[in-house]
Amino acid sequence: MAMDAISVIRTKRDRGELSDEQIDWVIDAYTRGEVADYQMAALNMAILLNGMNRREISRWTAAMIASGERMNFSSLSLPTADKHSTGGVGDKITLPLAPLVAACGAAVPQLSGRGLGHTGGTLDKLESIPGWRALLSNEEMLHVLDTTGAVICAAGDGLAPADKKLYALRDVTGTVEAIPLIASSIMSKKIAEGTGSLVLDVKVGSGAFMKTIEDARELASTMVGLGTDHGVKTVALLTDMSTPLGLTAGNALEVRESVEVLAGGGPADVVELTIALAREMLDAAGVRDADPAKALADGSAMDVWRRMIAAQGGDPDAELPVAKEQHVVKASAAGVLTRLDAYDIGVAAWRLGAGRARKEDPVQAGAGIEMHAKPGDTVTAGQPLLTLHTDTPERFEYALQAIEGSYDIAAAGTDFTASPVVLERIA
Repeated sequence: MAMDAISVIRTKRDRGELSDEQIDWVIDAYTRGEVADYQMAALNMAILLNGMNRREISRWTAAMIASGERMNFSSLSLPTADKHSTGGVGDKITLPLAPLVAACGAAVPQLSGRGLGHTGGTLDKLESIPGWRALLSNEEMLHVLDTTGAVICAAGDGLAPADKKLYALRDVTGTVEAIPLIASSIMSKKIAEGTGSLVLDVKVGSGAFMKTIEDARELASTMVGLGTDHGVKTVALLTDMSTPLGLTAGNALEVRESVEVLAGGGPADVVELTIALAREMLDAAGVRDADPAKALADGSAMDVWRRMIAAQGGDPDAELPVAKEQHVVKASAAGVLTRLDAYDIGVAAWRLGAGRARKEDPVQAGAGIEMHAKPGDTVTAGQPLLTLHTDTPERFEYALQAIEGSYDIAAAGTDFTASPVVLERIA
């Protein structure tokens, strides 16, 4: 059937349903360059304004998967499970989670990304480890997975190339927020990756992409439906991101904290979420006789971490980078810390050099923020509340502007109940 971009745009502009043939054609034609960026931008805006039903989103996702290769892990002796987070501040969970799940008997092929804006990227964090490589061939990835049980690396150009073009276009045309496009972007890569099961960590709150529980629930339900439609057992947890995770936001800072978790310590919220996601991943993979809490305590998860890092060229014993300059922010009053805004802390860490505004921008391995108190803690006037780290001290003033108004301290004795880490489960 003959197709043209204008008729496809008009269909969605006029609140119609795109046919399977229209979706297949427009994704393929855009990937090949037959449909121009400005035409796809118009279609993306029509989707943002008028939405898509489940059939349309599923077909859109399938077309993006079909634009490239699909990986296959059937040669492995272990079931595979993967996790995806929609991104947040201090979200280093992938680092302890992948080796923990591997230590419990499931293989973890974790394709991760780099950070943009206030959210840090998993690959940026790991690249602070001397020698560690994010870029692996498919053969290298399979070898690391087969020999260590877990791999964290960059997605190859062959996986869902249509999504790579669409993501870049959405970023500059004000259509990032379209839930059908967010869901299909995430799920096309995860399904093409070839994992047998998938657990989604959908963040909710000021430091997350989804600010409200309703939007997060819609996104999670859409992605769980897409996974189910494509034969991947998928579960989602909605998790709190009104406060940063753990006590660090940065790159090397978060690696140190992740190693503390693997050593049996670390902040309680990071440990809680790591174990919760591990249990979901193991259950989805059909591994039900392992206890992830025990694997953290007995050192077996740490053993996998060390093998995984070494297999990708890193030195697990190497000293991590430390920023050249520090600046301490002190509590303005005594009392109970009742709020520490994740978005503000994330923006400040980004301004210190821990993140990037463009994909090609460099990041500082040692930059970021240490938090010396979390909501619910009692503080005294003048005690250290935050420590800012950067190699370029001229960044401090800009970062401090982001921190103004980022925390509240109530009178001593004020009742305070922290939000639970896990808010909902969607399956």
